[in-house]
Amino acid sequence: MLLVAIAFALITVDIRGGEDSPVDGARGAAAAVFGPIENGVSSAVDPVGNAIAAIRDSGERHDRLAELERENAALKARLGSDDRNRSRLAQLNKMLKVAGEGQYGIKGAEVIAIGAAQGFSWTITIDIGANDGIKRDMTVLNGDGLVGRVTTVGPNTATVLLANDPDFTVGTRMEGSDELGFASGQGDRPLRVELLNGKAQIKKGDRLVTFGSQADRPFVPGVPVGVVSRVDPSGGDLTRTLYVTPFVGFSKLDIVGVVVQTPEKDPRDTVLPAKPKPTPTPTVTVTVTPGAENAESAESAENSEAPTDGESQQEENQ
Repeated sequence: MLLVAIAFALITVDIRGGEDSPVDGARGAAAAVFGPIENGVSSAVDPVGNAIAAIRDSGERHDRLAELERENAALKARLGSDDRNRSRLAQLNKMLKVAGEGQYGIKGAEVIAIGAAQGFSWTITIDIGANDGIKRDMTVLNGDGLVGRVTTVGPNTATVLLANDPDFTVGTRMEGSDELGFASGQGDRPLRVELLNGKAQIKKGDRLVTFGSQADRPFVPGVPVGVVSRVDPSGGDLTRTLYVTPFVGFSKLDIVGVVVQTPEKDPRDTVLPAKPKPTPTPTVTVTVTPGAENAESAESAENSEAPTDGESQQEENQ
């Protein structure tokens, strides 16, 4: 409890001091000495942050696997009654699944700011930087797909240019057909994709992934990009224009991952989510039955043909 109290006191002094914080000079040295203790204290304050920190170290501390598994179990137990933390944990698990399927080595991060921090229209700031091994032109993703690329790196933070920014361009590859193109951001409108093959047969609902860059910088291959929502008519041009709805919701980013280790081989389409199964269309079978009037007519005809009791008796007497 004493360590917790001291930690809160230092945090309060540091925040109020801003850039002139009296503890700023000692922060770097203290981080190296008290890093393991700080991680333990932060788990009591922010369990999701602790899980993200564990991901950051996952590529460097294999000997801590058993300990991290125990922490993860305890984390899930603590998150049981908190809706926001449950949502963030779900995002984290989904991102880890994407990283595992694509064999991407990632470092988890939290989005701490969004906006024109560096003069861009669509950017976010994340809480990891050069001290965490982050470099310019690294791919950024989340559990849905491509988020963007790192453009500016500070000691403890980094700026990410989002994939929907008008200055953003990424090479793409169509699922199945392997048709190549280039996707450009259009703000809050769908991505615009120029296919290199003007005669490519593309339809609404087709999906795209990143093609990958030379030496995998700034983009690693196989990251889901989006779904074709409209195809311009082919006019005999050398290229063909598509409009693609991105998988990622850029206005609600929270947990993201920076790819610090590229896959040994191109995952191609394996990272794309399973396609939803088509819903069967119910068929209605109409059975024609005799109407009430037809039934009454048939009954009347039958009665008129049958002799009455009096007539039967008369016939017997004769």
